[in-house]
Amino acid sequence: MRDTTEELQALADRVVERADPGEQIEAFVSRGGETEVRVYEGDVEHFVSAQAEGIGIRVIREGRTGFAYGGTLDEPAIGEVLAEARDNVAFGTVDDHSGLAEPDGVASTEQVLWNDALAQCATDDKIDLAKQLEKLTAGRDPRVRVDDANYADSWGESAVASTRGIRRSGRENGCYVSVSTLADEGEGDAAETQTGFGFSVGREPSEFDLDRASREAVERATRLLGATKPRSRTTTVVLDPFVTAQFLGVISSTLNGDAVVKGRSLFAERLGDEVASPLVTLVDDPTNPEAYTATDVDGEGLAARRNVLIEDGVLRRFVHNSYSARRAGTTSTGNAIRGGFAGTPGVGCLALSLAPGSRDQGAIVADLDDGLLVQQVQGLHSGVNPISGDFSTGAAGLLVSNGEIGAPVREFTIASTLQRMLLDIVEVGSDLDWLPMRSAGMTLVISGVKMSGN
Repeated sequence: MRDTTEELQALADRVVERADPGEQIEAFVSRGGETEVRVYEGDVEHFVSAQAEGIGIRVIREGRTGFAYGGTLDEPAIGEVLAEARDNVAFGTVDDHSGLAEPDGVASTEQVLWNDALAQCATDDKIDLAKQLEKLTAGRDPRVRVDDANYADSWGESAVASTRGIRRSGRENGCYVSVSTLADEGEGDAAETQTGFGFSVGREPSEFDLDRASREAVERATRLLGATKPRSRTTTVVLDPFVTAQFLGVISSTLNGDAVVKGRSLFAERLGDEVASPLVTLVDDPTNPEAYTATDVDGEGLAARRNVLIEDGVLRRFVHNSYSARRAGTTSTGNAIRGGFAGTPGVGCLALSLAPGSRDQGAIVADLDDGLLVQQVQGLHSGVNPISGDFSTGAAGLLVSNGEIGAPVREFTIASTLQRMLLDIVEVGSDLDWLPMRSAGMTLVISGVKMSGN
């Protein structure tokens, strides 16, 4: 695939050159595509191969912002988008904090974000990967059916330029496979079905571990067969890495600078306070090449960087884009996020992870006298209040007794507050696992969590 980032950059530059006196202009240009394959019983059930390109233009004048976008890169259409953005300025509200990002002198970290092997991978090979994963999974356990096996990839090229001196371009791609399973046991009224999943990520298909993905999908489903509702009590919970990743996603929303300045974060006004166990160091590091969402620049063209948010339990930093930083009286942390050319930059964590501990899940469980291994949660984001910190979610998992995995349990809730859960973390696992999302997973142990069942 031909690299067109220089062409995109030149196009963005030309838009910025058309700025009138007293006018700030930012042009974001992108071109990208994705492939999605879903296989069922050896046949392709769903296939999508799509591409899109377009431009988004912000115009700021006298504290008012206008934005417009177009899904084409034809020169006449780009002129229309610029004219529309200028027209929209009149409808904007005056905001003393409005403005574009300015270069801050932070150098971007060199990373290999583009893989030619993935770009050249044939469609038939992508389909074959999904079929291999389905076949491998179906042959592991007679109780297990494969609900679907999937292959997905995406690629993108983009460029941004502004009258403030921002000028950045680049391209990246990535892929993953996943499989969903159903495990059946019993007959008639005693019949039950449990679900499971597994996946593997990579910069290109040769990095996939299909064996691990299929094994985990089978184990997740079969481990919960025969699950019952547990008795209510307060106990120590061990979060599976995927559950931890979801939990960190919730925590990230409370460390979002935009939420903080709007008073929608439970950690507002708490910089420098001890908010978590001393075992907790929480880092947002998109410069880590192992992260699935690794990048060299943020959505405004500033260098992506490693930000330590919680260090040894102490809250050190919120993440900001240029706008939220101005409102907070600080500087951008390089955390502008942009979903594409059709929207303006937001703010959020890019690649969040806890600093790993020294033991894996097996060793951690072996030292636990009594507890619960949480394998699944339901409705996690809707069950958390980001302002009060109240936390309650449905869950399923396995009881732990005398260092051994015991009976499966389901139809219960675990409840606490985010503040209490962070302070009650007693161990962080070593089993760091980068997932196809903005948070990494690892085993996490939290004491004193209420389990509500019978």
